Amino acid sequence: MIENPHKKKRMIAVVTTSRADYSHLYWPLHDLAVHPDVELKLIVLGAHLSPEFGSTVKEIQADGFAIHAQVECLLSSDTDVGMAKTIGVAVLSLADTLGALRPDLLLLIADRYEMLAPISVALALRIPVAHIEGGEISEGAIDDAVRNALTKMSHIHFTSTQTARARVIAMGEEAWRVHRAGAPSIDHLVRNELYSREELEKRLGVDLREPPVVIAYHPVTILRDTLAESEALFAALDQTEGPLIFCYPNSDAGCRELIERTHAFLQKRGSGTLFTNLPVLEYWSLLRCADVMIGNSSSGIMETGSFALPIVNVGMRQQGRERARNVIDVAPETAAILSGVKKARSAEFRESLRGMVNPYGDGTAAKKIVEVLTTVPLNQELLIKKATF
Repeated sequence: MIENPHKKKRMIAVVTTSRADYSHLYWPLHDLAVHPDVELKLIVLGAHLSPEFGSTVKEIQADGFAIHAQVECLLSSDTDVGMAKTIGVAVLSLADTLGALRPDLLLLIADRYEMLAPISVALALRIPVAHIEGGEISEGAIDDAVRNALTKMSHIHFTSTQTARARVIAMGEEAWRVHRAGAPSIDHLVRNELYSREELEKRLGVDLREPPVVIAYHPVTILRDTLAESEALFAALDQTEGPLIFCYPNSDAGCRELIERTHAFLQKRGSGTLFTNLPVLEYWSLLRCADVMIGNSSSGIMETGSFALPIVNVGMRQQGRERARNVIDVAPETAAILSGVKKARSAEFRESLRGMVNPYGDGTAAKKIVEVLTTVPLNQELLIKKATF
């Protein structure tokens, strides 16, 4: 494609706050970066800049993306007050960053509490916002309210499923604004080649000849005691056979205590691994090698279905989210979790997953997202939303 030197490029700013949303944003970022009519401005903040959470900004730089701004805002805290103050610090910094930049569009994703900062600034500055992964439900986390707030403050929507699209329209959003794209994280399966087991063993330094149990568990942020459900999880894991691989929790209230409990558990068990950060290809390759996943992560709901990997989903955090048939929901009780693991490992259950389809997409999300972002008219109609009932 030949670039027209007289055509003004469309400036699109994208915010990423953590390893989780970056893995979803990678292919939209890639396609925006190489688009001849787009000037991409990437803004990095939050846990990306924290050594405690792996300084994942280095991963973004290693992938070759130019970073327009790095916004320090994550408080060194393990409380809900720290979370609230992080939002405030981010608002102050992003007001200067976005106020100077004034992009044509701002692209946000998902439901992390930090995203309340850029969307609030964009509202005040009259910057149109596009949002990915609205219309989903996770009743056991403040993410649910955050996601809905982002939806109502955004002007263009990219949903993962048809049900989510219908839900966004039911919230009063005009249908022409709402596009079903699929979850962009699944694009990795179509556009990347995953590592073989032998390659992954070398990269991670672990023996994967026996398929591991992958644990992705986060604080339940809707509860006053965000770790109230974790005691049963560790008790069940103590009775679970096989190698265990833990992924770091999100930077939510209670995460430090959860990390400490995980270290203590692994030391007592005498085996197992905790990874601070797994780059996206290592993570997806690990899911392909796994025996079962246990936890309460959205990744277990949205991504394991692409491998027909059984997931034992613990407790209330993902309550209400659309599920494929590989998901086994269990109460945060030791016996229930162990029963779920037993079911997940049964030949009958695994056979029932044969030929299953992941409702979260087919690996073409980035293409659909970029097509809309580069063609949607940038006029007053985009900014002014009309009531639908």
